[in-house]
Amino acid sequence: MNKKPLAVLLTAALSPMASVVFAAEAPVDIPRLVVTSDPLGNRTADELIQPVTLLSGKELDKKRAGTLGETLDGMPGVHNADFGQGVGRPVIRGLQGSRVQILDDGLSTGDISGEGADHAIALDPSRAEQIEVFRGPSTLLYGSGAAGGVVNVRSQRFNPEFGDEVRVQGDLAYGYNGDERRGRLGLELPATDNLVFRADISGHQANDFDINGYQQRDSRDGRRNKLNNSEIENHNHALSAVYADDWGFVGLGYSFFDSRYEIPTVLTGEHEEELEFIRAKQDRFDLRSEFNNPVAGFETARFKLAHTRYRQQEIGDVYDDGLFEERETHASFKNKETEFRLEMVHDPIGLWQGVVGLQFNDREFSSTAHDDGHDHGHGHGHSHGDFYIRNNDTRTWGLFVLEERPTNFGRIELAARVEHVRSTPEALHSGHHLHLESDYQGSHALDQDADLSNRSFTPFSLSAGTIIEIDNTHHLRLALTRSQRAPSPEQLYAFGYHHAAGTVEVGDPTLNKETYTNFEVGFDRHQGALRYDVTAFFNHVKDFVYLNSRLDDNGNILLAEDHLNDHLLFNEQTNARLYGIEFASVADVIEGPVPLSVRFSGDYVRGKLTDGGDIPRMSPMRLGIGLDTAYQNVSFSLDYQRVFKQNKTAAFESNTSGYNLLSADVIWSPSQLKSTQFFLKGVNLLNEEGRRHTSFRKDTAPIVGRTIYAGIRVDFGG
Repeated sequence: MNKKPLAVLLTAALSPMASVVFAAEAPVDIPRLVVTSDPLGNRTADELIQPVTLLSGKELDKKRAGTLGETLDGMPGVHNADFGQGVGRPVIRGLQGSRVQILDDGLSTGDISGEGADHAIALDPSRAEQIEVFRGPSTLLYGSGAAGGVVNVRSQRFNPEFGDEVRVQGDLAYGYNGDERRGRLGLELPATDNLVFRADISGHQANDFDINGYQQRDSRDGRRNKLNNSEIENHNHALSAVYADDWGFVGLGYSFFDSRYEIPTVLTGEHEEELEFIRAKQDRFDLRSEFNNPVAGFETARFKLAHTRYRQQEIGDVYDDGLFEERETHASFKNKETEFRLEMVHDPIGLWQGVVGLQFNDREFSSTAHDDGHDHGHGHGHSHGDFYIRNNDTRTWGLFVLEERPTNFGRIELAARVEHVRSTPEALHSGHHLHLESDYQGSHALDQDADLSNRSFTPFSLSAGTIIEIDNTHHLRLALTRSQRAPSPEQLYAFGYHHAAGTVEVGDPTLNKETYTNFEVGFDRHQGALRYDVTAFFNHVKDFVYLNSRLDDNGNILLAEDHLNDHLLFNEQTNARLYGIEFASVADVIEGPVPLSVRFSGDYVRGKLTDGGDIPRMSPMRLGIGLDTAYQNVSFSLDYQRVFKQNKTAAFESNTSGYNLLSADVIWSPSQLKSTQFFLKGVNLLNEEGRRHTSFRKDTAPIVGRTIYAGIRVDFGG
């Protein structure tokens, strides 16, 4: 184990402690923010054993960006896996995709963001009132898709608390880089003392963004200082109604997501080239309800239901010597998903307080490849062209229980979950074949049978943890989790060319479920002028599924015929280890009319395969420092973060260099205009040419260059 990065992080984590001598130990008033996705429903992040980070209020406003991944990027343990500016998926402790569960007001988003690195999350972060990030395995509460962590985006749509006046919320922002425009308007209309209606509309639009240097790594093709084919256009709206009374509340809602975003690609203007873009839409219907004292022995019952219909098209514009020639639809995806969740908080049994729950998810996924008029040598049995994932239906039942009790030293918590996951792939008329550029194991093709067997998994998870109250200001957290995850349909049934991602992926229908054994220890100081939280973890994964390249019979990288410029990747399985450390600290150095707070943060994660290799696209180490101050009606923040190089790479994976990120925020809240804020936000002020190692597109899409946003926020009434 390389101790140097860990030593650097530990030194940085402990360094703010020295500053306590400069700060008064007066109590610091920290708002009590409840973690709404916690099944018990009344605990704060400080009261949970699992590390949870909350973003709300001014902190969320400062971090808010065009995608969820970009909004959360920089938080300890959380990175962004982008695919251009239209896609931003959270990476938690080095894990992403179908291992990180994204929740929209407590239930799955119902999109296909876990089934492809180029697929966006069907959720608008501008609508978020609070974002809750669970770091580490959360399968006990949210199922197989939460093996890496959970991100819950809570809006105001189903909040049973409201005032007696109309409330108007909104914001407008403009960024000169890419001529970027973002806006949102929210309306809350109380009809009676018990009934409220809410409406929300938002939009996001941008042209091609500026970068520093050339888009393609180690190449001078294309336009300098321009991220070609990176336009975005999103439109979203939502309607909801909530009826609340002494017995509880019930809420109904509808939301619509409409996104068009381009996949960054260099256009040289020579020969035949293709620029890809994605068009995605989703309709979503929600029901939320909570009942007080529903039946004897239970104090609260919560019922959540969501039904989503998601569709997506991947489209290519073909150019010949720089001139537009034709438009082709390469693939269409559809996902129909229904999910419900029931949580029953029981009355105390002795000293034990807890919740039992039932969760069900029914998912119908289909993909259709369209014949593009070119002979790729595929397309036997499924469609006239390539296909990426075989159509499948997946049904999941989950039963869970969580119990906690106070002790003379703090609290202990026990939890368990059992699931049944059944995945049914569609039978084809004939087998499917993927022709290879060279021989592999004596054959010139890979084959997938026409009829694949159904797969059933029974993941079982257990956890035990404790919070030890060292004194009134310090906590020690210990947690041991044994959780299991069923492989995703993408990992089981992928077989073919994924145009927008530029990959040829091969699933394995015989994959086993993954088993995670995770131990973590955390120590925090949660009161006073100095606050900090340090967490270290070790996670052993049995039968870890990852994407890997293979060698042909001559020892060269295996490629698919007619796709020689695209990665041929296989879903493989072996044991793995992930371990690391993450911390955040705040020191209130100066109090008074011009206060000053200093923030330190950082994270490090190492992912290794037991056969000696490294887990691909592992998050690099980061260290950050920030300053917060204010004078009268103006507040100011400055943040610097060092993203270190990543050279612990998988076979055939390229390294990434380190880079520096500098950002600043200025917020003016004029006393003459109550509930109004004017803001300036600077991002990547050093105009760095950074490449995110977590991104599948890092070699063709660097981070966006220097950007300054100007905007206004309003919040009236309520």
